[in-house]
Amino acid sequence: MATSASATLSKAVKQQYMELPQGDKVQAMYVWIDGTGEGLRCKTRTLDSEPKSIDDLPEWNFDGSSTNQSEGSNSDMYLLPAAMFRDPFRKDPNKLVLCEVLKYNRKPAETNLRITCSKIMEMVADQHPWFGMEQEYTILGTDGHPFGWPSNGFPGPQGPYYCGVGADKAYGRDIVEAHYRACLYAGVDICGTNAEVMPAQWEFQVGPCEGIDMGDHLWMARFILHRVCEDFGVVVSFDPKPITGNWNGAGCHTNVSTKEMREDGGLKAIEESIEKLGKRHSYHIRAYDPNGGLDNARRLTGRHETSNIHEFSAGVANRGASIRIPRNVGQEKKGYFEDRRPSANCDPYGVTEVLIRTCLLNEEGDEPADY
Repeated sequence: MATSASATLSKAVKQQYMELPQGDKVQAMYVWIDGTGEGLRCKTRTLDSEPKSIDDLPEWNFDGSSTNQSEGSNSDMYLLPAAMFRDPFRKDPNKLVLCEVLKYNRKPAETNLRITCSKIMEMVADQHPWFGMEQEYTILGTDGHPFGWPSNGFPGPQGPYYCGVGADKAYGRDIVEAHYRACLYAGVDICGTNAEVMPAQWEFQVGPCEGIDMGDHLWMARFILHRVCEDFGVVVSFDPKPITGNWNGAGCHTNVSTKEMREDGGLKAIEESIEKLGKRHSYHIRAYDPNGGLDNARRLTGRHETSNIHEFSAGVANRGASIRIPRNVGQEKKGYFEDRRPSANCDPYGVTEVLIRTCLLNEEGDEPADY
């Protein structure tokens, strides 16, 4: 099992320094999405006092030529603070700051999907859209081999690992527990976790979040998971099909509701939304992974609890459908629906934006409307 050299350094020695007083100064770690649309970067600055809101945080900049976001001859990019969380690694009063990225001309970077998502969410604020996203991931060694798997073979077939208990069924629970507590400390709206179908694969859920908060909280939860794995010397992968063959892939099932759907008789609004989604399947598939559907094509095969990427389907309690209506929602005639198509490495800003465009703004066709 290959782990990083950093993981062998003494954490007890480090802790001596982390316990030193820092006076009135505050460390703010700025976090942003890089040019891949799925990688995260970060750097830290000192503030003279504890920020109470986003308005207290200064803009910053970075070298975009080193993050696949600009050319070396014109490399400065701007970091605009967008959401602030408590820092579970340095602890209070230090902060984690999720940022939007702007280019040299103050226009959004290509992978800054937050800015349009925010505008779309503002347009439907009176409908109070809620989201809950189920983030699946796989723990790997630094050599890319799944955590806990035999070095020259495979573990036993899938079956006992989902929500499993025991050293031969749950691979890497320490990481899961550390991440969960760190998210709670940070103020991320994490609402649950469980072991998944493939060994070394896990899931955490974030939500319910309203509007733009969904993307903010999921991205910060991902960042915290990367950092926790770094401390343990392993790697988290959000690849939608990390292991080929008869092993489950990794998705990011997205649960959606509006005020109308949550009220009595809301099933009608749910069914109307599903009908609209069926007419825009290819548009959504392109938005559900950072490579226009190519990543998801490896996962959405119609096997391993997925639908076929080329077909749209919906059903009550059907985990082989594009859209699942939970059984209790079908019985109570109100609630929410689950879009099972987004991949584990999707951008939650992009996913929630297209859902609102189709379901609430009644857009049609293969391109987004320009407002």
